[in-house]
Amino acid sequence: MLASRGRWYQWFASTLACVGVCAVGSAFASPVHDYRVLATKKTSTMEKELNEAGEAGYQYQAVMGGETGFGGSEVVVVMSKRADAPSESRYQYKLLATNKTSTMQKELQEAADGGFEYRGQTVFSSTFGGKEVVIIMERPAEGASRSYEYKLLATNKTSTMQKELQEAGEGGFEIVGLTVAETAFGGSELVTLLRRERSQ
Repeated sequence: MLASRGRWYQWFASTLACVGVCAVGSAFASPVHDYRVLATKKTSTMEKELNEAGEAGYQYQAVMGGETGFGGSEVVVVMSKRADAPSESRYQYKLLATNKTSTMQKELQEAADGGFEYRGQTVFSSTFGGKEVVIIMERPAEGASRSYEYKLLATNKTSTMQKELQEAGEGGFEIVGLTVAETAFGGSELVTLLRRERSQ
């Protein structure tokens, strides 16, 4: 009788251990990610490919411009989609590319006024525009709920950047991106992008 009860307790304890491990494993299991890599030498082509991927439910993850071993100077974007993401998830993209900071500031704000949010930036040598600053903006297909005011700072002196960043920070702007590169509009520059949320 005691031996039978001992075996029962042993079985019960092992069952609890299994349940605990299974529950923890299920709770912390990583979701499956489906990735898509986009690479092109033309910014106009990249915007088209970004929106095609966004329509299929993929969302921006990272961007880099530079020399690749197979395509020369390219913009490379990585997008991903979680396997458990709602099937109706869709995203729209706007890619801004220019070698003039004044133009970029204007285009950034126009995109933001249309509900797009900053997602990433890089610099690359395009086949038609020389050295360009490239910024990717995103909004959910159903429309954005937040509105931002953007500020772009460009300088070739870190001391100047410190001063300008401090002034922007005191005005409520937070930094969201920084690129250091030789651009056609200012030589070797620090290009910083900041934003602050507008009150509704």
